[in-house]
Amino acid sequence: MRNQITLIGNMGENAKVTNFENGGKVARFNLATPSPEKGKDTAEWHRLFAFGNLAQFIENFGGKGKQIAITGKIVNRTYLGKDGTPRKVTEVEVRNIIGL
Repeated sequence: MRNQITLIGNMGENAKVTNFENGGKVARFNLATPSPEKGKDTAEWHRLFAFGNLAQFIENFGGKGKQIAITGKIVNRTYLGKDGTPRKVTEVEVRNIIGL
């Protein structure tokens, strides 16, 4: 796979889970990865989403502050904001997750 990312960090909040009529679900959450620079207490924030069984795992075992490791792929998408202007967002689609 050419578009692959691996992140290890802490969940910033409880996941927002959406259930679909067909029984599927999607979980959306943020992940903070610590800065590799010594002496700095900064973190990079990433938007993540997961479908199906991965969303179920995040709903059951994830939560604010939980440390996880994920692999996934970067997804860029465009949508219209509430004011009608186009907006771009970069997210990570979770393919695998491990609770640490």
